[in-house]
Amino acid sequence: MHLRTTRRIRQEIKLYDPIGADREGNEISLMDILSSDQDEVLDAVVLNIDRDRLAERFHCLSPRERTVLELRFGLGEQEKLTQRQIGRKLGISRSYVSRIEKRALGKLLHEMGSS
Repeated sequence: MHLRTTRRIRQEIKLYDPIGADREGNEISLMDILSSDQDEVLDAVVLNIDRDRLAERFHCLSPRERTVLELRFGLGEQEKLTQRQIGRKLGISRSYVSRIEKRALGKLLHEMGSS
């Protein structure tokens, strides 16, 4: 209601401008109504940025390393699999999957640190 009554006199509304009060008399802003938990929003944005940065670094991996990480962590459209399941799927041992995963993560960590 506050927005409707002030629409004629104001051209813009800021997210933190007061628009009313709650039952206890505390001031409510538009941001209070629109936002979910701000930390959740921030975490989602940071996660998307990190995923993009990670995807850009996948070029340093061999096709097998890329496949193992995609299967292991459910990247892209893949389902998360255990090392044993990946080994069966690729026809290699679980311990070899573990070594490939460790090597690939090391490469990515190095790439992420150098940028």
